[in-house]
Amino acid sequence: MRSVCPVTNALDIFGDKWTLLIIRDLMLGKCRYQDLIASPERIASNILADRLKKMEGVGLVVRRAYQHRPVRYEYFLTEKGKDLGPVLEVIVKWGKRHYPGTMIFPKFERDEP
Repeated sequence: MRSVCPVTNALDIFGDKWTLLIIRDLMLGKCRYQDLIASPERIASNILADRLKKMEGVGLVVRRAYQHRPVRYEYFLTEKGKDLGPVLEVIVKWGKRHYPGTMIFPKFERDEP
């Protein structure tokens, strides 16, 4: 922890656009590297590998081998990673409000009270 500010520490983990997009995709059910790399934002393979490693290192994701030759992994959000769900919901709501016509992610949609 390099600061007593929670915003600073959170941004150290997911302050780039790719990390939140990977978290979005994991929340939407993508779990394999090839599924994540196929997202419309076209993340580069080296960046995806780097972010997944970083996210695993800070406890946002875990990986499990689903194939042994060659070794291939699936990635899953931990409870710490799942705790970012409400953050993404707020970002989705803000994006829909200020960028009409953007895609709606049903998993992040909640009925307003």
